[in-house]
Amino acid sequence: MNKLKQFFDITMLKFILVGIVNTAVGMGVMFLFYNLFHFNYWISSASNYIVGSIVSYFLNKYFTFQNKSKDAKVIVKFIINITVCYLVAYGVAKPVVVYLFSSFSQSVQDNAAMLAGSIFFVGLNYIGQRFWAFKQD
Repeated sequence: MNKLKQFFDITMLKFILVGIVNTAVGMGVMFLFYNLFHFNYWISSASNYIVGSIVSYFLNKYFTFQNKSKDAKVIVKFIINITVCYLVAYGVAKPVVVYLFSSFSQSVQDNAAMLAGSIFFVGLNYIGQRFWAFKQD
């Protein structure tokens, strides 16, 4: 039970608050790039995480996890975490949504896959940031 309390605590609430800001910024960029500028699925979704990751790094490092480390290793671990979470989340979401939404247009499939990938990414990213990237040694 103690491990469960450690997982669902004030840190998670802060992560959720940062995630709301991050999501608004990143998903705004992603859907704008896909629907207005007609960039493809991968460029649009990657733009979400390039912009969102910059916001996420600073807010989560200093506000959520209060990591005071000046070591470049923290940045490297953060980048690795974001990259792995992105590739796994969007790599899984795309084929699953295409299969489930096979009768829908490419645009509907891509938008649904980007939404599903975003949701999957959040869970993976929280675990990676909390227990690896920003973990205090």
